[in-house]
Amino acid sequence: MKTAILATLIASAAAFAPAKQTARSTAVNAFEDELGVQPPLGFFDPLGLVADGNESNFDRLRFVEIKHGRVAMLAVVGYLITEAGVRLPGLISFDGTKFADVPSGFSAIGAVPGAGLLQLFSFIGFLEIFVMKDITGGEFIGDFRNGFIDYGWDTFDDETKLSKRAIELNQGRAAMMGILALMVHEKLGVSLIPGQ
Repeated sequence: MKTAILATLIASAAAFAPAKQTARSTAVNAFEDELGVQPPLGFFDPLGLVADGNESNFDRLRFVEIKHGRVAMLAVVGYLITEAGVRLPGLISFDGTKFADVPSGFSAIGAVPGAGLLQLFSFIGFLEIFVMKDITGGEFIGDFRNGFIDYGWDTFDDETKLSKRAIELNQGRAAMMGILALMVHEKLGVSLIPGQ
């Protein structure tokens, strides 16, 4: 009996022994110092999309991540505002439909008239094709200022700029998870506003 207990203790102690570190490829190490590589995950590429170390592929994926993060941040704010009952005044269409008549969440898609949806998607397409792109070869990936406006960006030092870019990247990642969670909660029928 004592031998069995001793063997169990030794086996369980082995679980806390340090594991051997495997050698990492130089392709993965190529992106270890990029913006957004932070503890506890470090460089996180579970699908191996940039395992070959292709810099242009990494830049394209970072561009898409920033763009989706920005859209998700707007989506979270818009979702919460409409869920709280805030609406624009006036009519959304000539048939007498008011903005206040449009529900929040997924049901808004069916309540907005077809011409309104067409306008919405046309505007998004216009922004995607003509506005939200890097024309002048900006300072960094996702820099859409194009020499037009900067809201004081050029007054920051390099360390502050890097910090603000990291904040935007992390907030975008959180917003992508946040809008997904809001949509799941809506489909599960969970109220986002307490007491409703």
